[in-house]
Amino acid sequence: MGLREGDGLMAGARSSRRGFLAAGAATIGLTVAGCLGDNTDEWESGETFAVASATQYQGPNCDCCDVYADYLADHLESDLETVTTDDLAGVKAGYGIAEPLQSCHTVVLDGTIVEGHVPVEVVGSALSDDVTGIALPGMPAGSPGMGGEKDETWTVYELEDGGEPAVYTEL
Repeated sequence: MGLREGDGLMAGARSSRRGFLAAGAATIGLTVAGCLGDNTDEWESGETFAVASATQYQGPNCDCCDVYADYLADHLESDLETVTTDDLAGVKAGYGIAEPLQSCHTVVLDGTIVEGHVPVEVVGSALSDDVTGIALPGMPAGSPGMGGEKDETWTVYELEDGGEPAVYTEL
């Protein structure tokens, strides 16, 4: 007796493909759900920054970038320009942000780079310290603009011209 289509191996292949697609859809759903959260109230601060220029670069269709832009704009004494680009990787490369340090958006405040969902208290410190830039890699749950709860220590790195990133602070 031989195998017919629909028996044994073929049915297993279909089940595996369905399982793979379902797992992929679930992963995308969790990522989007985390991105759609707005927990910026937890990160509110009375701190404001006087900068002459403020620009956020982001890709299209990123709701957490929009939430972070609103959060940051609430702490600026000037307007925040939002630039949506299909070449966000090119923007990051232009500012020398190494791939392991990247997030979903890049902000430039008077030449100081802020990569990712960095709380405004840390942004203010970086501006005061006159560093080249800082980066909170990835899209950590619970960070400003991201949904979810903070459940780990975050390392914010200092971006240095041509050098290895150093730990700027941990939250």
